[in-house]
Amino acid sequence: MDREAAARRPLFRMFNEVPGRYDIMNRILTLGQDERWRKKAVKICLDEAPQQVLDICTGTADLALRIARKGSKDIDITASDFSQPMLDVAAEKAQKLNGQSVNFVLADTADLPFEEATYDVTTIGFAFRNLTYRNKFAEQYLAEILRTLKPGGIFVIAESSQPKNAFLRFGFRIYLRIWVQGLGGIMSGHAKAYKYLAVSARDYFSPEEVKELLEGNGFTDFQHYPMLGGSAAIYTVRKPPSTKHPAPNT
Repeated sequence: MDREAAARRPLFRMFNEVPGRYDIMNRILTLGQDERWRKKAVKICLDEAPQQVLDICTGTADLALRIARKGSKDIDITASDFSQPMLDVAAEKAQKLNGQSVNFVLADTADLPFEEATYDVTTIGFAFRNLTYRNKFAEQYLAEILRTLKPGGIFVIAESSQPKNAFLRFGFRIYLRIWVQGLGGIMSGHAKAYKYLAVSARDYFSPEEVKELLEGNGFTDFQHYPMLGGSAAIYTVRKPPSTKHPAPNT
């Protein structure tokens, strides 16, 4: 998929215009909880003792850089994103790493420039919803993630989720409308984009639907770790030991 097509995607403009404020907005809008969720995702990643790690939709690389800081210096870490301004901020942050490096790649997840079966672990931090919520390219994204994982490799997803408790779910929706949509829109200057983020989180799949989506696209061994009363979650799936990649719908 070419850059012109990528530029027509929802949120592309926002992700190119707000990278300087992106990290602080994440801290504020999640009340700092996003750091705890990433910590859990990194632990799962490093428990695999990976040699090759890919962080897709890396943004300003919070997740990739945490893996670099906590993991062995022998790990080869690649972080990809379709927004060059985001990657520029990520590269600046990476200068503070001590003895470890991250390879930043400008790439669309629908067309990853990596060989088949390259990575032991692929991670994504709070962008899986953008790839799969009412997105006509969802199957293409998932096919590329599956293709570039090694057989038996793990895909680690940190994402918003749906609390099962009705009271918590009601509170979560109030938070999304007032805090994420309202405050996020004011802080970013992109009200429509933050309305999308709030609405997509409100209406996003349940854990059961995430499982169905992933298993329906060739992944196996689904695991679900609810966080903050179920308003966020870590999901993990694996590439089967032997996989023939289905052709994505185009």
